[in-house]
Amino acid sequence: MITQLRNPDFYLILTIDLLLFLLAHAGAYVIRFDLMLAGTEWTHLWSLLPLIIVIKLLCFITTGVYRGMWRYVSINDLFTILKATTVSSLILVTMILGIYRFEGFSRGMFMLDWLLTFVLVGGSRILIRQGFNSEFFKNSRNKEYIYKTKQIEKNVIIIGAGDAGEKILREIRDNRALDYRVVGFVDDDVKKIGKSIHGVKVMGRFDDLPEIAEKKKIVEALIAIPSASGAQKLRVVDICKSCGLHFKTLPGMSEIIDGRVSIKSLRDVCYEDLLGRPQVTLQGEAIRGYLAQKVVLVTGAGGSIGSELCRRIINYKPALMVLVDASDSNLYGIQMDMKHHVRYLDYVTVLANVNDRNVMEWTMKTYKPDVIFHAAAYKHVPMLERNPWQAVQNNILGAQTMMELSVKYLVERFILVSTDKAVRPTNVMGASKRICERLMYSFMGNTTRLMAVRFGNVVGSAGSVIPLFRKQIEAGGPVTITHPEVTRFFMTIPEASQLILQAGALGTGGEVFILEMGTPVKIADMARDLIRLSGKEPDRDIEIRFDKLRPGEKLYEELITEGEGIVVTSHKKIMVLKPNGCFESYGDQNGYKFWLDERLSELYAAAETCDACLIKEKLKAIVPEYDMQDTECVF
Repeated sequence: MITQLRNPDFYLILTIDLLLFLLAHAGAYVIRFDLMLAGTEWTHLWSLLPLIIVIKLLCFITTGVYRGMWRYVSINDLFTILKATTVSSLILVTMILGIYRFEGFSRGMFMLDWLLTFVLVGGSRILIRQGFNSEFFKNSRNKEYIYKTKQIEKNVIIIGAGDAGEKILREIRDNRALDYRVVGFVDDDVKKIGKSIHGVKVMGRFDDLPEIAEKKKIVEALIAIPSASGAQKLRVVDICKSCGLHFKTLPGMSEIIDGRVSIKSLRDVCYEDLLGRPQVTLQGEAIRGYLAQKVVLVTGAGGSIGSELCRRIINYKPALMVLVDASDSNLYGIQMDMKHHVRYLDYVTVLANVNDRNVMEWTMKTYKPDVIFHAAAYKHVPMLERNPWQAVQNNILGAQTMMELSVKYLVERFILVSTDKAVRPTNVMGASKRICERLMYSFMGNTTRLMAVRFGNVVGSAGSVIPLFRKQIEAGGPVTITHPEVTRFFMTIPEASQLILQAGALGTGGEVFILEMGTPVKIADMARDLIRLSGKEPDRDIEIRFDKLRPGEKLYEELITEGEGIVVTSHKKIMVLKPNGCFESYGDQNGYKFWLDERLSELYAAAETCDACLIKEKLKAIVPEYDMQDTECVF
């Protein structure tokens, strides 16, 4: 209120409202008595006027009517005015009833006063908004707008006549500096065809777009169907290309903060849109319960998954974030993102490899983390086939070090990021991750809840196939694929990170969580879609060339091993494997741990020699289902 008193506009709008209160009161008398006011009515009019003005003014101030910015007046603001008007009228009627018992007063006059006050004050706000949005105001206040209006505006059409399309239309109209002119909507919902949104007609279905585009001379389409499936978006993209339209899209609603859709969120269509992964629904309170006001440590914090985890975790208000990464450039990148983009400062950075026990023990002693997300790992399959000792040192020894320290320093939860390549592994990377899962079993029964989250490929992560394909397309091709039938499970980076957080809330210790990956995608189809998104035709403008499977590569990935018992959880997109009976062959958990420690000692010794065949032999001794495809090292 103090700020309002310092604002000259407050006194201007207050003066206008006082005049409107007077006009509403006088108008009520004039209408009620058909312009025939006798001496008694004039007396009542003037005697009530000061009381009415004081009561209305106090009610309008206390209900927050004057806090709004009237150039942006909305339905909510009109409801506030309605509330203030109703409260003031009820107070006035109560006072008249108590003092005069309505003797000599017309009840209809008070109803008319209530109605006229709302209409006049609400109408004044609407006129103010229209004035700010008028071309005269824009011309007088915005030279850039004058320049823009001299240019030819683009005729655009909005694909999708839903909430997102309506908000896009509103923002285009509010921001007159944009060189867009919306000529219509298209939507496949036949109930919407022929109807209008803010005066703009829904002109037909998606398939009618070529005819509409030619008739209305449309040059660009704005795709506003963020909840559509990948197949639906691909169909829309193909229709736009068939009639030569440029197109942009809104990202999925999970990417739009608080569900707000903005014209600034429009971007080119990317493969993640065509993947059509449904929006993730999180059990927010459960996640907040184990992250709020806790010290959270993330290893591999600068990587694709680690950095997204960091951005998601801070939404749950941790006391401190400890960011660990072996790459100084990656660590610097997430630090700058946290500091300047996310504006989160309660973090520390630790530049270290997770298998460096001295540094990691110092980190645990110094910061005493409550929750650890272990996302640090080497993941490139062909690279680790040629350098298997690094998979042993970084992936396995690093995970063991972090698990041991978690138990030693009483960490509440330890969440291991695993992979579908750990299922019946055919490569060193997958075998190393399977051993990490088995290591987790050996630490069960302590106060620390250890769990793993297993999922497939992540679209757009560092070193994944999509960035490679994009570079090849930009270079003019060819796009190289290892095999025409190779398929993979895919999910987006935000989806994977959110489900890792959710799995952390579900775990009680010893679980391997499986994320619902949907239908596997054929890599050849993915390549063709990416080529089309770039505005070219596969096998005509860009060649697709097939090679052969790389060392350790599978045709098809799996999410569970034969015999693993999978059960559902309280979250529909997360399943879980329980370690039931995993110790039977070893007597008990202690026997299993003793056996595993012996085999790991032999594996670490082999890694010291950099003998690839010996390392693979020791990996197979721990993971019997490991199928080595390198014929030079078959035992």
